[in-house]
Amino acid sequence: MNWRERPDWRVYLVTDRELCLGRPLEDVVLRAVAGGATMVQLREKEASSRDFLALTRLLVRELHGRGVPLVVNDRADIALAGGAAGLHVGQSDLPPADARALMGPDALIGLSVENMAQLEAAQTWDVDYLGISPVWATPTKTDTAEPWGLDGLAEAGKRSRLPLVAIGGIHAGNAAEVIAAGADGLAVVSEICSAPDPEAAARFLRGLFRNIPPFRPSAASPHGRE
Repeated sequence: MNWRERPDWRVYLVTDRELCLGRPLEDVVLRAVAGGATMVQLREKEASSRDFLALTRLLVRELHGRGVPLVVNDRADIALAGGAAGLHVGQSDLPPADARALMGPDALIGLSVENMAQLEAAQTWDVDYLGISPVWATPTKTDTAEPWGLDGLAEAGKRSRLPLVAIGGIHAGNAAEVIAAGADGLAVVSEICSAPDPEAAARFLRGLFRNIPPFRPSAASPHGRE
């Protein structure tokens, strides 16, 4: 399947096993998808390669039939061996051009950007979306740069031809502001992983996009935001 044809970034779950309140991570993911999560990034910083691969394969099997792509964080080897839809990389990870060369033309490639210079440089690269990281400081990821804030996010939207998936400190109380500022997708971790009801948490976030279709760059409008 070519996951690049009709991607949907709107409710983007980034997993964190430690935040799942003792529940199996795969159960939390499937409940989130049932509630409306449109994309899942599997982030496993502590798991062995063997366990990471096994979980990737399990989730690929479960999500493929539901039409939801699984993107693997950082590990191209795991993404390829596990049949994932794509790969997400950061500024200190595999360069995007190498990620594309390894993953192939049909894979989704995401890139985290932490400042305007990185965002502008990424406009000419063969990536599918940019992770605006972080919008606000967050305890789930402490090695990030100065937060973008809503004003920074809005300015990024004016300068980017690529979809922007915002991450960092996003929750039910501020998610609508993030969308209004220009985010094409909400990437959340604890808001779903630690929710008493992950399905309901995902459904609420999806509801904020009720009248907003997925953003896809247009060939006729290369900057996508005129």
